[in-house]
Amino acid sequence: MIYTILKNIVRLSLKIFCRTIIINKPAFLKMKGPLLIASNHSNSFLDAIILDILFDQPIWSLARGDAFKGKMISRFLTAVKIMPVYRTSEGVENLSENYKTFDACMQIFKQGGLVQIFSEGKCVNEWHLRPLKKGTARLAIKSWEEQIPLKILPVGTNYSSFFCFGKNIFLNFGEPFDVSSVDMNGSDGLRNQSFNTILQRQLTNLVYEIGAGDQQMQQEILERKASLLKKIILSIPAAIGFIIHAPLYLPIKNFLQKKAGGTGHYDSIMLGILLLSYPFYLLLITLCVFFITGKSFSFLLLLIIPFTAWSYVQLKKQLDS
Repeated sequence: MIYTILKNIVRLSLKIFCRTIIINKPAFLKMKGPLLIASNHSNSFLDAIILDILFDQPIWSLARGDAFKGKMISRFLTAVKIMPVYRTSEGVENLSENYKTFDACMQIFKQGGLVQIFSEGKCVNEWHLRPLKKGTARLAIKSWEEQIPLKILPVGTNYSSFFCFGKNIFLNFGEPFDVSSVDMNGSDGLRNQSFNTILQRQLTNLVYEIGAGDQQMQQEILERKASLLKKIILSIPAAIGFIIHAPLYLPIKNFLQKKAGGTGHYDSIMLGILLLSYPFYLLLITLCVFFITGKSFSFLLLLIIPFTAWSYVQLKKQLDS
């Protein structure tokens, strides 16, 4: 229940949080399981959220194990279809828990489900594909050994910015492959290498390669300029939107830049805080106007104010400066 509710709320919220989402092969969003979605990892849990709200079928995601501290947090993450994967840096004693997660994935696949895994392992805010870890290969090969007809879908997720509110997101899907594409002979190491070679080759073409300081290439690949007509129509509501939302957004932005600016999680934490705070902020403004004016049409602000936010996002800068 909580998963479905949050998924619908985030779907609406991303209309404002994201300027546009460009998908190279939209038909793949209707793919059925058993399916393992193997993607790069450049923007923390926002990477998982984007795909989750776009696919027709629910997606289970694998996240770093140290996020599952405390029973309440663990229960919540499980409720929203997130399972832990532990790395050596998070304690060798926890590595055995990965077998439980892999077994849970097997059950999801047997029921025709979808799982997303970040094949690079660690999240880094950059336009660059890093070497792949062995986890994706191990999960896929274990599934094939159990005769599960699993398909692998490579996905490159690219952002116009890792810090600006209202970004362009580019989802590039590769070609799905299955056990027939992988050399299953030989040792575990050779099979993992065969798998990763195929996946790395595809992801290399799906993940944008742009230097952090290469502003010209960022503009050419990541920026989508608004038309003159759009600028004229939305200029006034966009200005109003900035003024109305600045008291909410700017303090959160300044706080997070100090606390999470260099962690790679800034964008995702920003989305989470805004998801929790914006409905109350919107309701507060609407009720204040209603009590001041006494007019019932004040409640139209529940629609008008989000429209001004959307207008501002359509015209604001899209790249990190």
